Amino acid sequence: MAQYAILIYAEDSAHALDATPEELETCDGHADEVEQEGAMVAAFALTPRDMATSIRGDVVTDGPFLEAKEVVAGFYVIEAPDLDAAVEIARRNPATQEGGGVEVRPVHSGGVTAPPVE
Repeated sequence: MAQYAILIYAEDSAHALDATPEELETCDGHADEVEQEGAMVAAFALTPRDMATSIRGDVVTDGPFLEAKEVVAGFYVIEAPDLDAAVEIARRNPATQEGGGVEVRPVHSGGVTAPPVE
């Protein structure tokens, strides 16, 4: 089955370090739903934009790479039989109804290369 990355665009990530379960309810609910359907491969929520560090050449700065209204708030990888099925899963992402949006892209190659070091 093909894999698709779903990039979530929003004004900022809902996953602040002090986010409450209530603030994360719609995001986590959608992730749980996709996981229960057996489509979820991996999911990653990113911290808010003010925690980003950007690098251009030899210059390191605090903040996101681009100043934009929306940032990548997170992403997940799903398995789906085709692009249409992936779009149907992505369409249910809460960001699409809360002022943001999502982008669906076929995964070309790659995968987890090693377990995280603790």
